[in-house]
Amino acid sequence: MNSNKQQFKLLKIFSFVCISVIYFQSCDDEPVELVQIIDNDNDGIEESADNCPLIANPNQEDLDNDGIGDLCDEDDDNDGIFDINDNCTLIANPNQEDDDNDGIGNLCDDDYVDPNIPLAPCIDGFADIYPCSDYDLMSRISLETVSASSANDSWGWTDPMTGNEYALLCLNNGTAFIDITIPSQPIYLGKLPTATSSTVWRDVKVYNNYAYIVSEATNHGMQLFDLTRLRNVTNPPETFTSDNRFTGFGSAHNIVINEDSGYAYAVGATTYGGGPHFINIQNTSSPIDEGGYSAAQYSHDAQVINYNGPDADYIGREIYIGCQAYIGLFTILDVTDKNNIIPISTISYPNPVLPHQGWFTDNQRYFIAGDEGDEGAGKQTRTLVFDFSDLDNPILHLEYLGPTTAIDHNGYIKETTFYLANYRAGVRMIDISNLDSSSMTEIGFFDTYPENDLDDFDGAWNVYPYFPSGNIIISDINRGLFVVKKSN
Repeated sequence: MNSNKQQFKLLKIFSFVCISVIYFQSCDDEPVELVQIIDNDNDGIEESADNCPLIANPNQEDLDNDGIGDLCDEDDDNDGIFDINDNCTLIANPNQEDDDNDGIGNLCDDDYVDPNIPLAPCIDGFADIYPCSDYDLMSRISLETVSASSANDSWGWTDPMTGNEYALLCLNNGTAFIDITIPSQPIYLGKLPTATSSTVWRDVKVYNNYAYIVSEATNHGMQLFDLTRLRNVTNPPETFTSDNRFTGFGSAHNIVINEDSGYAYAVGATTYGGGPHFINIQNTSSPIDEGGYSAAQYSHDAQVINYNGPDADYIGREIYIGCQAYIGLFTILDVTDKNNIIPISTISYPNPVLPHQGWFTDNQRYFIAGDEGDEGAGKQTRTLVFDFSDLDNPILHLEYLGPTTAIDHNGYIKETTFYLANYRAGVRMIDISNLDSSSMTEIGFFDTYPENDLDDFDGAWNVYPYFPSGNIIISDINRGLFVVKKSN
């Protein structure tokens, strides 16, 4: 009803009153003042009843029923985010979740895929064809997809700007980069080909948004790749080129990085007898050769940390733990001064064959390690736990035997869980919260090699458990990349 009609109706009522009064008595001859209707937006709704008095909205739409018309309501869903900035204006989403980064909030996005829905949940001991316990299969990238014949090492990168998560998958012929931000829908972004020739050994680590890649391929050196380039891949998969290449050594079996000091350590390289080769990467794109140390002999793998553990003598020092695969020892060095390496101690243990790799617990008291050659003849997987309370006198604290005879390979620790890449037995998740009581307990697994758990070199090469989302990547020699996650 518009204002003219309202006034006409009022006049009719007034006239009736006057006529009625005339019937009984004469009407007052004084002029009658008409009622004034206020309607600033001229939408036919009197101001006192208008839910949007300054913007015309004759139908009085109010989707959230808060008494404020939609055209005037700056926060239609009452989630504290003004509509002009809200990626989902009619459904409350104060945290503005937008997992696929398309500008539309998850709750409003018709194309949104819940990243927590697995490709194959772990049900009755299987996720699809893969034996499992308490871990779901989110997705898999096959070797055919990345045009390779085998996979080996892997690592991860979380973009500090976007929070997106990426898997770095080492292959016989290069390194693949895969966006796993939506783990059920991974995107193969492309490959950095090998610097020289193909090989089954390649290793990668990450420091300050750069990937550092070594290989046992002849004269490969170390490739550097700026991972922020992955933000702008518009037509995947691409063939990438490296941003730089360090040629201070030819080949190397492994690369170790201490992110706290900004140093990389090539081990098993063609320099320094396979001992650690020191590379300053504090300027991420321009590595500086700072020599090496040959007295420790060949190191198959290592971990290097800024020490803050229980041994007060070494707090603040940069400590190197090397796996001396061919002499059956673990070696502890103080590498704080690259021109004055100080041997601290060596560690022996019963029946050594091939000391392979190890990792510190978060409190730096224990070092959990594996021997890649001691599982033959039906022996169960053996994990060694050393007590490093006294770095000058480390002792074997515990031998943990796994449930299979598969060979152990790389193991990493996140909080109180030890994630062990166990070749044909897949990845085993082991609770280490009771190490002080000499107890370790398997709490889950995901077996990427369902055929059997024999002691042979197939299946899970590496595991990376450090993504903030809880995504875990497994690089499998025979089947490529697996993304798994703890079951809800």
